[in-house]
Amino acid sequence: MRIASGIAGRVSALALGWWACAVIAVLPSNAALAPFLGTVGAVPAPPWTYASLPEQKLARTRITIDSDKGSTVLRVEAIASYGNLIHRIDRAGDGVLTWRWKVERPLRSSDLRSRQGDDVALKVCALYAMPRQAVPFVERQLLRLAELRTGESLPAATLCYVWDLNWPEGTLLANVYSRRVRYITLGQPGSLWQTVRRDLGADFLRAFGEESGSVPQLQAIAVGADADNTGGSSLGFIADLQLLDAMRR
Repeated sequence: MRIASGIAGRVSALALGWWACAVIAVLPSNAALAPFLGTVGAVPAPPWTYASLPEQKLARTRITIDSDKGSTVLRVEAIASYGNLIHRIDRAGDGVLTWRWKVERPLRSSDLRSRQGDDVALKVCALYAMPRQAVPFVERQLLRLAELRTGESLPAATLCYVWDLNWPEGTLLANVYSRRVRYITLGQPGSLWQTVRRDLGADFLRAFGEESGSVPQLQAIAVGADADNTGGSSLGFIADLQLLDAMRR
């Protein structure tokens, strides 16, 4: 009974934690990453799409267009909430992802080692179409059960860059709900804009290289923040998110 209960709990966590990313299956695919467009206070225009949990009862993270010194930026505010903005994309997964971000109100009680603290003030994620045969057997079965529960296809590998000051910059962590999601911690104290440039191919192989020796296709890029586990609040901004061709080595 305890074993069955534990498996059911892991399936529920996996299904709920990934459902918001599953909407990529019904979104039109793009070869290029579109900028954040729209009027101040509005949700960004398509192909960016807002996604939350199924039948979500808790608050939704507020993700809207804002302006900073004449530039269009994304305002991301989480108050005991959950939500993502997703852009489906179909291209090689070894590109270069660049953006600017800042956090004006960090999450004080986040702790990525525990389910109670598994919240981030800002995140930028790459969702990969990793072949299912590369996924370890037990996780592959949990993924299959989660898909049966949601009726959606779920990505087999997601790499998230998270703004987190509790770990040294560049720390690699597995999500406490599912190892199908891996974190790389970034961020610097203060509320000034910081520029990030990441080699997706190198980071994917660092995070998932024990499962896959090659970098699969990208399925989507997602941004967001959540404070549903801690019940806290955060405020951050993202700008100039671009996906460039792979770095020349």
